[in-house]
Parts: sequence; C-alpha cells; structure tokens
Amino acid sequence: MTPDEAFQAATDLGGNDVVVKAQVLAGGRGKGYFESGLKGGVKLAFSPTEVRELASQMIGNKLITKQTGAIGRPCNSVLVCERMYSRREYYFAITLDRSYMGPVIIASSEGGVNIEEIAQESPDSIVKQGIDINEGLSKEVAIDVAKRIGFSGACIEDAADTFIKLYNLLIKYDATMLEINPLAEDNTGKVICMDCKINFDDNASYRQKDIHKLRDNTQEDPREVEASKSNLNYIQLDGTIGCLVNGAGLAMSTMDIIKLNKGSPANFLDVGGGATKDQVKEAFKLITSDPNVNAILVNIFGGIMRCDVIAQGIIAAASDLSLKIPIVCRLQGTQVEDAKALIAASDMRIIACNDLDEAAKMVVKLSAIVELAKEAAVDVQFELPL
Repeated sequence: MTPDEAFQAATDLGGNDVVVKAQVLAGGRGKGYFESGLKGGVKLAFSPTEVRELASQMIGNKLITKQTGAIGRPCNSVLVCERMYSRREYYFAITLDRSYMGPVIIASSEGGVNIEEIAQESPDSIVKQGIDINEGLSKEVAIDVAKRIGFSGACIEDAADTFIKLYNLLIKYDATMLEINPLAEDNTGKVICMDCKINFDDNASYRQKDIHKLRDNTQEDPREVEASKSNLNYIQLDGTIGCLVNGAGLAMSTMDIIKLNKGSPANFLDVGGGATKDQVKEAFKLITSDPNVNAILVNIFGGIMRCDVIAQGIIAAASDLSLKIPIVCRLQGTQVEDAKALIAASDMRIIACNDLDEAAKMVVKLSAIVELAKEAAVDVQFELPL
C-alpha cells in the first residue's frame, strides 16, 4: 500500500472526518510510536491530504508498542475508515474456555480499555456466559448478556443480534478468539463494532484456506515462521539457554527449572510427540540461529517420542551444523539406552545427565562461562568433535 492509495481511500469516504489505523499485529497501537517520529498508530484526519501525510509516516516504518518491545513491527499498510461517534462503549469477546468446555462470552460495560485493566480495577463489571456449542447462542441468552452489561433499551435487540452474528462468525471460520473493543452504541441507537481482533485455529487451515492466505509473515518472528513450516512449536524469548523439549508442559517445566537455577531460557521449543530426525535437526538450526544462545538443554521424556530418534537428530545437527556451543542432554523413557549408546558412539562431546535438576545446573554454568568469555572478548569455543 502507498500513501497515495490511502489518499484515494479517504477521498472515496468523503475525506473530511476519517481515522487512519496502522495495520500492525500488536495491541496498544494508539499509545505506540513510529521510528519515523510519529506518535500513535491510530490518528484522526480531516482531509485526504492529511491522510496521505500520516500514511507516509506510517507505511514502511516500524511501530513500537508495549506488546512489540523495542524491536517494533513493520507497518506495510493502513486502514482508512469513517470516524464514528459513540455514546457508550462496551467490551465484548468470545473465546474458548476449558472450564466452560466450549465457547464463552466475556463482556463488560467498560470498553475502549484493556480487559486486563478492567479485570483488575472493576472485576464486577465483567460478565461471563458459557455457550452450548451444540445449541449455539440463543436470542434469549444474547438479550440477557446485552441487559447485564447495560445496553440501553433501544439498543438491546440490535446488540443481541450482533452477538449472535459474531458467534456464528467464530464458528464458521474456526476462530479461537474474537474480540470487539470497543463495541459501541451511537446516539441513534445503532450498535457498532469499532475495532476487532480475531485469532484463527491453525489446525483448521486446511478448510479455511482463504483466511490463512491473508497471513502476513512480516508481522511475525522469522524463526517462528520457519518453525511452523517444520511443524515445530517455537517462541522466541530473550535468554541465553536454548531449549529443545517434547511436550508443552515439559517445555514449561524445563524453562521454570532453568530460571530456578538463575538461568534464562532463550526460547520455547516443543518438537511434539512424533518428531523425526530432520525435525530435530531443524530445531537445532532454529535455536542456534539466535546469536544470544550460549548453551543448549535437550530434555526429552520418551513416551510416544523415541529417545533414539532424538539422539540421531542431535548427532546429525552437531555434525552437519558444526555446533560450537555446549549441549546438555537429559533423556528418559522409550529407547533411552539405545539413545545413550548412539551418543556415546558418536564421538560427540554431548554432556549427558540423568537428572533434570543436574542438567539445568550444568547448562546454566556452561552458559555463564560462555557469556563471561563474550564479555571479555575472549574467543572460547566448545568443540563438539573430539
């Protein structure tokens, strides 16, 4: 998108009273700032010329918000829309909740601010309503929710109809979360969705191809994009110890025990229960592509995932990638003895530990040694081949 296209969009809308919104996948845009110097990712404009000027300061620049961190997110396009005037603002969302065993409505009479702030400051204003996924959202339940969050009498029917349409959208497109903030009523009694966020289930991408084609990889960490291509669950963190684990729960526990021993995890990486040798190798590529990683902890509990497959992947990665950083490996479970034999016969200097706490202490110490060497500008390498 170009500033001239934004100018044309404003002209088509009349151009005298519009809103320009940076299209960046992050919350807190209104309070953010651009590297160009422009403050705020949501701006009012009163002429097409002003829209073009704002767009020129947004497009091609990074927007930094509380959610993006200092690195920011690139703004490749802007949304130019008619400015709406609200009389009252509400919060409305539908998400999936295990405690409700299905969809749940979360709504509040206080919209336009973060739901986390509402929960902390005015918890009584939040309404929760479970939905039977087999029956759907009924008109009676929708009307009840509208009344409970304080919609005026003239708006209740319209609000309930909006709730039902939003629920049907969530189900139709396999969304896991739909948030309208704010959901507003104007002085004519019309209910308006003024801002929206929707998360879609990646597992449903095969039947929601048109939706998932819209995915903008420039808004995501490149490593996370590469991980998804190999069916790996990877999240970049800011620590120095790379983690390779099977199972989300074990991955969280591994990060916790690293923190308990005064270390800092560099990533969340779950290879899942059916990882192959090539996936393990790809996991190592992802971990070592982070220059902050000083050491790697492999923690595998072999159930569905066989330890010998993990061992083959570790050996292949250490050899093919010429890894120079220490690897601490804790393997337990299916085919663990075969895995240990493979590592021992590989002539690779991989430190094996039977106990997780012992492994965590070891990897934290090794990471600290490498970090001290970096700070002292000493070229210390951990050579894996003997």
